[in-house]
Parts: sequence; C-alpha cells; structure tokens
Amino acid sequence: MKHTKIIDLLSGKGLLHEVKAKGWVKTFRNNQFIALNDGSTINNLQCVIDLDKFPAEQLKKIHTGAAISVRGTLIESKGAGQSVEIQVEHLKIYGEANPEEFPIQPKKHSLEFLRENAHLRIRTNVFGAIMRVRSTLAFAVHKYFQENGFFYFNAPIITGSDAEGAGEMFRVTALDLNNLPKDEEGKVDVREDFFGKTTNLTVSGQLEAETYAMALGSVYTFGPTFRAENSNTSRHLAEFWMIEPEVAFINLDENMDLAEDFIKYVIRYTLDKCKDDLVFLDKRLTEEEKNKPQAERSDMSLLNKLNFVLDNNFKRVSYTEAIDILKGSKPNRNKKFKYLIEDWGADLQSEHERYLVEKHFKCPVILFDYPADIKAFYMRMNEDGKTVRAMDILFPGIGEIVGGSQREERYDVLLEKIRTMGIDEKELWWYLDTRKFGTAPHSGFGLGFERLVLFVTGMTNIRDVIPFPRTPQNAEF
Repeated sequence: MKHTKIIDLLSGKGLLHEVKAKGWVKTFRNNQFIALNDGSTINNLQCVIDLDKFPAEQLKKIHTGAAISVRGTLIESKGAGQSVEIQVEHLKIYGEANPEEFPIQPKKHSLEFLRENAHLRIRTNVFGAIMRVRSTLAFAVHKYFQENGFFYFNAPIITGSDAEGAGEMFRVTALDLNNLPKDEEGKVDVREDFFGKTTNLTVSGQLEAETYAMALGSVYTFGPTFRAENSNTSRHLAEFWMIEPEVAFINLDENMDLAEDFIKYVIRYTLDKCKDDLVFLDKRLTEEEKNKPQAERSDMSLLNKLNFVLDNNFKRVSYTEAIDILKGSKPNRNKKFKYLIEDWGADLQSEHERYLVEKHFKCPVILFDYPADIKAFYMRMNEDGKTVRAMDILFPGIGEIVGGSQREERYDVLLEKIRTMGIDEKELWWYLDTRKFGTAPHSGFGLGFERLVLFVTGMTNIRDVIPFPRTPQNAEF
C-alpha cells in the first residue's frame, strides 16, 4: 500500500479509509500517542496505539527520531490539538534512535548547539520551517523571472576575473602544493596549472550575465558565489547564493522598479504558500523578543513586518540626502555610532543603514547615486563626475539586501575607470567588447538569497538559513 504525505492526511484526504503514513517520531506519549512528521508540513500527525495489539518489546524501540511506518484508519480526532488521527493497526520500525545518543531531543536547544549538529538540525521544527520557506522562496525567484520574460543564465563558477575588484577570492588550482612549479623569477608558474592562468571561484555572475543581456534582453542568474572575506559576523558567509538579473535598455529608475516588484512578489508568494511555517516562525520570534530589553524589541511581529513591506512603497533617497540625515542624527551627535559620519563620501555601514530604515524612515529604503570612489568600476558615472548610478535596498533588521546599478555602457569611460582602479584590462577584454559592438544602456542588481531568507523567516544569524554554512575556520559537514 502506497503511503500518503502527512500534509495531505491532515487536510482530510483519506478520512474514514485505511491509510499508510511514514515519517520520524517527534514524541511518544504514554506508550499510546505518537506524534509523526515526514517533513511535508510543520504539523504532526497523531497516531494512536492500542497497547493490546503490539508487543511491549516493539513499543520500547519507539523514541524521538525513530523512522517508522504506520497503517490504520484515519478518523476525526476527539482530542485537542489535531483534527484527524490514525488508529494504528500495523506498525513497522525502519530505524531506531537511541535517546542516550540522539542529540535532537524534544526540548529547547540553542542555535549554536544546532549549528554544531547541522546534519541533524533539520529534524527540529525551527529548521524544518526555515528550509521549507527557503525552498518556496527559491521557486518563487524562478517563477517571477520566467513569468516576466527573463531567461535563466548559468554563470561560470570558475572564473579568471574579479567582478567586484575587491580581491577577496578563493583560488582554484590543480597544482601539487608540496611541489609548486616556479618560473624564471622564482614565482609560482601558473602556466603549469590546469587552466594555464590564475583562476578563482566566482564572486558574482554579473559580468558574464551582462554579455547575455546584450543579446537576450533580460536574463538572470541564481547560483552559488564565494567570498574569501574574513568576516566572522552574523551577516556574512564564505559561500552563499546570489540572484542577479541583468536587463538591456533600462535605466536606474526602472532597475529600482524591477527590484521592488521582484521582492514584493517573492514575499507575497511565500506568505501564501508557507502559512503554517510562517505562523510558527512568527510565534517563535515573538517569544525571542520577550527575552530582549524593551529598547531592543521590534515594533512589529514577523508577519506584520512582511505585510508592511508588501503594503508600502520603498522610500527612495539619494546618498547625499542620507548623509545629511545621518550627520544630524542623535546617535551620530552623541557618538553612539561605531563609525561616525563626518563627511560626504563615507562608506555606509550596517548601523547607518539600519538607522535609516528602522529609526528614521521606518520603511524599506532605496539609496541611490553613491560616490564613485566607494563603488565598483562597472557603475555608470553621473554627469557630476563624482557619483555613479548605483542603488542599494535597505531592509529592517538586515541592512543592505540588494545592491545594483545602471552599468557603464560607454567604452571610453569604462576603460578609463578600469585603468584608474588598477584592474588588468587584458583580463576584461571580452567585457570591453560588449561596449564596442552594439553597446546600449543596461542595468541590473544582485540580491543575496540568504539575506532574503533571513528577513522572511525572522532569523538573526545568516548561518541558520543555509543548510551547511561555510564561514572562516569552518567547513564542517
């Protein structure tokens, strides 16, 4: 007999019929009530055992974490907490879970403890909910772009160029590190390496995506990216997923429209599809907030925050205006900011971004027209000669969630910027070609997928929204 997913059984499918369910035991109470979960929903299915029908030796093997199969009649439940239950007639144990050894017991575990057991933390309600939300968000990303005429583009993982120009890249090599070939100057001879040149794991698929946008019109990437940035914070990962659309013939204003529309779509879709998980995460966050000092508590619940983003237009503010606001702000005047804002040209930190969103405007903010000196080489120079057509979207609790720009389409201007920033133009000959042959205005943005999941789930550490986090000094699992 084929088993039915618990999410379907809880909807009443199979009521008053014989059904089979398979899953993992969450709890086993009074040697009579099994709470069973198969991952399809955060809600458990109650399975009722008649003690007279099953040998005591078999029931002794049922503990939290055990994998079992049950077969019996699905009936309406008379007990509180569930609408249906199975009256178990047949029981099979696939795999036991010794309670003396299985670390995920039915009690509250710290998030740090669960990170140390990342291979098992998905068995908890919190991480089951997070990963179902993550999966739904990922599907919504593809759904949005496919419905809006974008083509999915697979950017290379191994690359010879540094899209951001920051140099924080993981080297890729097939050389024997204990016997490195040397050139005439005594340096490592990369010509002997697999690709015959220095290569790295990608930090962004943007540059390659631009080349495809200049033929297909609208493309997007959604894949893993890597940063060898030694930032051991709750907002940074060494390996993460990026969403990067690139669109020909649009300017920065249209790019901001696209980003706002996209974010609202994927949040709305996930709210609709993951109601039970988000209600659970909303309650979890409310409980967590109670443990914080009153001044640090959020004004809104998770669900209210998500709906607030959907119901309000993002506030668009120039960098120059933002600097004026920050310079005159109370935390800056009272020297409460870790990084004080003194002059125009400062590179905004997370504390500044969150002040603008959470304290000043109290809504998502899009900052635009940044100083050229603090932004990447590919961003279009404004007529003032000192700012570029860049934009960042700032979210409450997160800070920057999107970074984008109108790209510099003018060959001469782009070449000069590359040279000024000390980037090897020979490495980017193919990128410069797109400005020589049929160049056109175009724009795009990058959205760190984990930061989006962080916002939608209400979690506060980015290591808790990716299955196996990669951070400095940690590549476990």
